[in-house]
Amino acid sequence: MLETRHPRLALILGVILSVLVLSAAVWSSGYRQALTALSERSASDLALASDRVSTQLQNYREQAVLMVDHPVFKTLDNSAGRQLATALLRKVADKTGAADLFYADATGRVLAAAEGVAGAEVAASGYFRRALQGALGAEPMVLTESGRRAYFFAAPDFGPDGRVRGALVIVVDIEGVEQTWRGSLPAVYFTIGDGSVFMSNRTELLFWTRDSARPGLVPADGTPLPLTVRMIGGHEIWQLGWSPYLPKDALHLSIDLPAIGMQGEILVDVTPARRIAALQVMAMAAVCLAFGMLLVLAAERRRTLAEANAALEVRVETRTRALSEANQHLRREVREREEAEAALKQAQAELVQADKLSALGQMSAGISHELNQPLMAIQQYAENGQAFLERGKAERAGENLTRIAQMAARMARIIKNLRAFARNESEPVGRVDLAAVITTAVELTETRLHEHHVRLDWQSPASGPVWARGGEVRLTQVFVNLINNAVDAMMAQAEREIRIAIEPGQRLRVTVQDIGPGLKQPEKVFEPFYSTKAVGSSEGMGLGLSISYGLVQSFGGNIRGTNTDRGALFTVELDYWKEEDAA
Repeated sequence: MLETRHPRLALILGVILSVLVLSAAVWSSGYRQALTALSERSASDLALASDRVSTQLQNYREQAVLMVDHPVFKTLDNSAGRQLATALLRKVADKTGAADLFYADATGRVLAAAEGVAGAEVAASGYFRRALQGALGAEPMVLTESGRRAYFFAAPDFGPDGRVRGALVIVVDIEGVEQTWRGSLPAVYFTIGDGSVFMSNRTELLFWTRDSARPGLVPADGTPLPLTVRMIGGHEIWQLGWSPYLPKDALHLSIDLPAIGMQGEILVDVTPARRIAALQVMAMAAVCLAFGMLLVLAAERRRTLAEANAALEVRVETRTRALSEANQHLRREVREREEAEAALKQAQAELVQADKLSALGQMSAGISHELNQPLMAIQQYAENGQAFLERGKAERAGENLTRIAQMAARMARIIKNLRAFARNESEPVGRVDLAAVITTAVELTETRLHEHHVRLDWQSPASGPVWARGGEVRLTQVFVNLINNAVDAMMAQAEREIRIAIEPGQRLRVTVQDIGPGLKQPEKVFEPFYSTKAVGSSEGMGLGLSISYGLVQSFGGNIRGTNTDRGALFTVELDYWKEEDAA
């Protein structure tokens, strides 16, 4: 048992070890790819924040350049001119949101100011000395009295002789600039020349300084903070413990902004990148574990088969005698099976013969039903002819004999159609005058209608023939069946009436309606051998409507039976005859 378990345990451990090694490789690759995507997105965020800060500061610089040539600054040599300049500077400061605007002469003395945040003398300021040299001065600094951060832009004012006679200075409130982007991005901060954080969307980082000995920042109080820097796939990752509002593991990127004399830096949480790598590892591990389980199951099955094969070989010798006895038993069963198969074949032959007899019985019933109507007509015409001969009306008797001949020919056509139907043949579909077919059916049933006092409402269309697509003989039989069924339905009542009409439309519709009791089960009237007549009745076997249904279907038409307020209504739908049908 131990020898059996050791290979199985080794296989499982090998699969697990392979999955772990592959997971580590997938983690490293996925993490690096995710860091690359995160770095590209973070670089875009840093560039967006830097452009926003640069644009806002550049607006104030352009404003200083445009305002320095204002005529009011040429009248600062008197008190009235200085009052006008002060009013203008205050008005502009209110509209632009600047912390202060002031004008200083070449000696650095402030002549006019909106707020006076810089004091009365600015000669020692770097931005002012730069302006005295004829260039645009710019310098970030912290105001001594208020501790507010400000950015100074100084535009030189040139006199008629081309010399700088003063400078217009705009003081930008950095807090006002920060309000437009604070909290909308990951941690972003901007450092000035001395390495201190001058602007940031995280207020806890303000006035921290860049450590010259290593990467990272040092708080204003000089307390060292934990920082571990790692390079992963060319990306600089900082492990921080600085603030709850800063990520513990952050991707660090930086960008130089020489236009405003700052450097922008961003710290982006790498947790999404780790999550993506973890998802990739989980998916890969799931696939590998599933594959490993399949390998383990395959090995287990192979081991089981080997054990079964060994057990089978041991039992072969002991079962030889039992197999011999079983062989003799099987031979007896084979003989019994052969005898049972012979009996089954005999039973199948008898079932086939019974099915043939049943089919012959159905065909004989159908033929007798199809020929019943012409035979009755021949009998009626023969009796009429005999009566006319006894009365000496030979001409009328000849007419009846002619009709008898026509009925005989009709019977021949009916037999031909039935034989064709039995052989899966059919009378060719052609152009049929539907009105003439209905008239013929009425003539065939005229004697019975008179005998049972049935009033018939039928008028052949005055417009002429109504050409339909069908077979003349089979359509005649359909309407004969419908008329006879209508007469049978009204036999128990005194008033009897049948209405037949042709309704043109999208398809030709012929309606046959009686005023009888209606249909008890309209959905079953076209089923073979369905009849509402008394059991043992000599009239009808329930095949008429079934045969009619099949005939109308063979023309591509349809027949249905419904009940109305008074009696049953049968509707026969047929297609119009078209010339393309003939083609």
